[in-house]
Amino acid sequence: MVKVFGKRVRLFRPRTIWIRKLVQWFFFLLIALIAVNHTLAESGSAIPVLSSASLHAVCPFGGVVTLYTLASSGVLVQKIHSSALVLAGLSLLLAIFFGPVFCGWICPLGTVQEWVGKLGRKLFKRRYNHFVPTKLDNILRYARYGILIWVLYVTAISGTLIFEAYDPYFALFNFWSGEVAPTALLILGTTLVLSVFVERPWCKYACPYGAVLGLTNLFRVFSIKRAASTCKADGACSIMCPMNIAVDNKTVVRDHQCISCLECTSEAICPVAKTVVFTSGGLK
Repeated sequence: MVKVFGKRVRLFRPRTIWIRKLVQWFFFLLIALIAVNHTLAESGSAIPVLSSASLHAVCPFGGVVTLYTLASSGVLVQKIHSSALVLAGLSLLLAIFFGPVFCGWICPLGTVQEWVGKLGRKLFKRRYNHFVPTKLDNILRYARYGILIWVLYVTAISGTLIFEAYDPYFALFNFWSGEVAPTALLILGTTLVLSVFVERPWCKYACPYGAVLGLTNLFRVFSIKRAASTCKADGACSIMCPMNIAVDNKTVVRDHQCISCLECTSEAICPVAKTVVFTSGGLK
């Protein structure tokens, strides 16, 4: 038994959403190979079958920060590629239908935080991801919207990619080069250390792109829904949620922090079939 949101609940052994793990590994390796190949391309020894594009070309957030400059002057922010606009559009379309699946399934920085979090889970057991007091946690969750507004503003007035100097994603896949600012490396290091105590701290408290996609949880087509009639109210779904959402208190999860990882569903942790499900329809 363990306390979750003030209740004593029984924690069941989770099953695995194996396809999500495969998708996470695929995109982590893909981005890592693209990053390495970009470095090799600069020395004239790139791998022919891989794109030699920079990380900025495969980051959808670039497509968001360049929108103002594109609309006002018809040009992209320096270093941003048109492919970032396409990826931003695809990510938004996916989010409208399925929620922020980019965050929970695709983003390699989120994946790395999860991997580091496994160490924290082994060290701290049931205390892991429950160190931050609830009241403070509720306040910190809105910090990423402030960061988003700041990034959009300074990018718009400067016309340059200011966020690169603070971006842990860029630092993670470019730390071996001289292109990464010390601030980005510091933020990356801090994120990885905090991941031992808090699951996905960057995603939860600081990621500006997560803030953008998180808003789609308010109107997405497919949502996580809980059937109260068959729910045992054991809290298993809530304790396994990486974003600390009280799923067992909701009928439909519309929380702006949901990353559509499906770890709370009957396919993963809920012990009752068809009780916590990912669906567009209602539940009986």
